[in-house]
Amino acid sequence: MGKIAFLFAGQGAQAPGMGKELAENFACADAVFNEASEALGFDIKDMIFNGDKETLMITENTQPTIVTMSVAALRVLEEKGVKPDVVAGLSLGEYTAHVASGSLKFADAVKLVRKRGKYMQEEVPVGKGAMAAIIALTADQVREAAEKASEYGVCTGANFNCPGQIVVSGEKAAVEKCCEIAKEMGAKRALMLDVSAPFHCSLLVGAGEKLAKEMENVEVYDMNIPVITNVTADYIKYKSEIKQLLKDQVSNSVLWEDSIRRMLADGVDTFIEVGPGKALSGFMKKIDKTAKVFNVEDMASLEKTLAGLGM
Repeated sequence: MGKIAFLFAGQGAQAPGMGKELAENFACADAVFNEASEALGFDIKDMIFNGDKETLMITENTQPTIVTMSVAALRVLEEKGVKPDVVAGLSLGEYTAHVASGSLKFADAVKLVRKRGKYMQEEVPVGKGAMAAIIALTADQVREAAEKASEYGVCTGANFNCPGQIVVSGEKAAVEKCCEIAKEMGAKRALMLDVSAPFHCSLLVGAGEKLAKEMENVEVYDMNIPVITNVTADYIKYKSEIKQLLKDQVSNSVLWEDSIRRMLADGVDTFIEVGPGKALSGFMKKIDKTAKVFNVEDMASLEKTLAGLGM
């Protein structure tokens, strides 16, 4: 048996009712939703199970709801005896990875990401920033397009998800220009994304500063499971680095493909996407078709995963 990695999704995977089935079938999952409500001081369990799409799309709601649902799914896997050898999360998902590793307490993580969402949203006035997905160009080509577009404002590669799918972020005019340039360079598509703020670019440095202040009151613990961070696509060596990396992550590129390749190089052959959606599973298939990929978001996917692991 090779090594197992748990992967945790970022923003965009949220959906009303997510995790409800797991909560109805597992007390350990239900407890997570209740703990989140208690930590945040409002009924986030009700928001997730019975809320509407619009409410869940507000960034300061999106972030804690996704982390909560992901941790609920994680607790179920732990109860079933599935243990990862390494963990990583895309952007917001990195907080769930720290919860899985034991380096952050869940109650602290869920409070932090609510603040993170708020600060990221407030940093750039709505309509000023933008993000776009560039399809079918290499990472270097996208960097070049972003560089050329930078004379129109901030524009940078934000998410290096998988071969042929890279997201750019920055000021609206520059991002639109980058889309034009990318199409001229042969991109199959360049589409503006429906996001509320330009994540993972220098416009959000201030949000990272505010988050760092917030983290001064949060205790960080030793990692029981190795964590690969978006910022370097490498293992976090010391717990003393965690806060700085989470601060930097807000305005730095997410090196997701490189993070996955690092795990593959270290003998990981089974990847389980834990939490809502299947975006990371989709990226995984474009990065390495030979790896075993599972996801856990409801009873059916849980059963399929356990069967696939021979449990």
